[in-house]
Amino acid sequence: METKVTSPQVKGLIISLVLIVYGLIIYFVDHMNHPQLSYVQYVFFLAGIIWACISYSNQMNANVTFGNLFAHGFKTTAVITVIVLIYTILAFNVLFPDMVDKSIEISRQKMEADGKVPDEQIDKSLQMMKDHFTLFAVVGIIIGFAIIGAISSLIGAAVAKKKPQDPFGNQAIQ
Repeated sequence: METKVTSPQVKGLIISLVLIVYGLIIYFVDHMNHPQLSYVQYVFFLAGIIWACISYSNQMNANVTFGNLFAHGFKTTAVITVIVLIYTILAFNVLFPDMVDKSIEISRQKMEADGKVPDEQIDKSLQMMKDHFTLFAVVGIIIGFAIIGAISSLIGAAVAKKKPQDPFGNQAIQ
């Protein structure tokens, strides 16, 4: 009986759901002003991609190469990125439109606490941020997830078992 291999789409969906649920928990317990909690989301992402690579190797009985594993991890990254992007756009524009205002207010408090920027410049920069918030979020997600996904895929491909078999090595010469 052949082992069924879980596709990158399924693994990406599972990891995306974990990231979205974690983000919702942070939002609903009103801890958006703690940036260290957002770093935990990247730890989940990193661990999820590494798990996807190791799982793929195990399902293939280690008959994989480094390149196969990296490709599987990066395909999973692409799926996660698309799902999280769709969720983010929906969250900012439909589900939780107040999330943008909360984020801007947190930024205002941090800028005012630093005291290095005049009030009128704070207002200008925050207005620009509000006008382009979704764009900044989309670009940040794409770049951030691509970089972390590539690193995670490299780590996952490095730590997963690899014993690729030569398909021509077992043929008898006649």
